[in-house]
Formats: sequence, C-alpha cells, structure tokens
Amino acid sequence: MPLSGDWNPKLKKDIPFYSLCSHHFVPFFGHAHLAYIPNEKIVGLSKIPRLVDMYARRLQVQERLTTQIANTLNEVLQPRGVAVVIEAVHLCMLMRGVEKQNSKAVTSAMLGGFRDRPETRAEFMELIKAGRGLQL
Repeated sequence: MPLSGDWNPKLKKDIPFYSLCSHHFVPFFGHAHLAYIPNEKIVGLSKIPRLVDMYARRLQVQERLTTQIANTLNEVLQPRGVAVVIEAVHLCMLMRGVEKQNSKAVTSAMLGGFRDRPETRAEFMELIKAGRGLQL
C-alpha cells in the first residue's frame, strides 16, 4: 500500500494548533500531520485543520488528541489507512518541574494500511519530514 500511484493519498502537514492540558491546566501547542488513503470518500483539505481545531479546543492531553483525530477520520471516511503525528511543546515542561526549554512531545496513531505496512508508514514519516522550514 504505497502512498503513490493508485492509492492517491491525501496528506496535510504542519497544521498549527493550540490546546490546554487537562492535567496541568497550562497550554501546549504545535503541529499536526495527517494522511489518509481514500477508499470511496474524500474530504476537502480545509476540513482537516477544522477537525484538528475542534479537538484541540477542548481540555486535552496530547495522546488523546492524536487518537481522537485518527479515529474520527477513520469512522467518517472509512479509508484504507489513516496516519496522524502530533509534535507539541508543553508549557508545563518549560515553566515548571524539569524546565527543559527545547523539548517536544511526539505522538502518533496509525490505522489500516499505515499500521499494517511498514513501508507505507515509513514513506508517510519521510513526507512529513521533507521540506522542514518551508515558509509560505
């Protein structure tokens, strides 16, 4: 199940989000990267950031945010695969406790073809790393 050819994947990366940690009640923020391999249904790319915002606006923990986005895409679109990676900076790590200024938390959820096929998952990971620093 490669990300190219007949699979025609939909990829949206570097979606900014802002949320409030339900554990510490301080903000965390970062970028979400999503891909899905359509089966029959597709969604406009502008709907993907709206989905991220919908869940990020709630009191959250990053792990739950990641799985909620993946599960919603999977339930609504019933695609051949869904991949979600979220990279975030947590103010609890910057302001209190260990005070690690340059740390990020990274979470992922892989479903269907992205979970079953290591080469598909690896290609997704390479695509989200490509073009870092591109400012439009």
